[in-house]
Parts: sequence; structure tokens; C-alpha cells
Amino acid sequence: MRRSAIILIAGALLQATAAFAQVPPGTSPLSPPLPPPPPPPKIEVPSIPKMDALPSRNYVKPSTGNNSFGDRVTKCLDDGAAAGMGPNERSTYSRNCANR
Repeated sequence: MRRSAIILIAGALLQATAAFAQVPPGTSPLSPPLPPPPPPPKIEVPSIPKMDALPSRNYVKPSTGNNSFGDRVTKCLDDGAAAGMGPNERSTYSRNCANR
């Protein structure tokens, strides 16, 4: 009879310690549960180009409608030099050309 009482008390103590082990330290058993962890980040594998595919090129296109005065003078000086004009002729030509 005495052994059965000791076994009952030991079993009750084991159940009590198991119940305390389920509550994290520093919290109350009545506190709300913690939110779920955030989802893991997506890992995307970059695409591998094929051997016979042409590479895609994204070049910046110069704007044609927004030429400043300096751009026009530079173009006129280049045109004058391509035509074989000397420095004095190029300056006169570029002034007249840029003001058009």
C-alpha cells in the first residue's frame, strides 16, 4: 500500500513538471500565442542564356527634340570641320548655323 502511494505521488509530480515544461519561462499560461514566423524569402534562379540566342541590349536613345544651343553649335562645328573649313570659316559658319 505504501509503494502504491509513493508511485501515485511520483506520477503526479511527473505530470506537473511536464505541464510546466510546455510554458516558456517569463510568460503566463493565459497569454495569447506568439504570431507565426514570417514566410521564407523566395530564391529565384537567374535564367541562363542559350548558345544561339542574341543578347538583349537596352541602349539609351538620345532625345532628338530637345537640342540645346550648345548641342547645335557643336554639331555645326563638326559639320564645318567635315566640310574642310578652316578655323575662321568654321566659327562664322557655326554662328550662322546654330542661330537658324
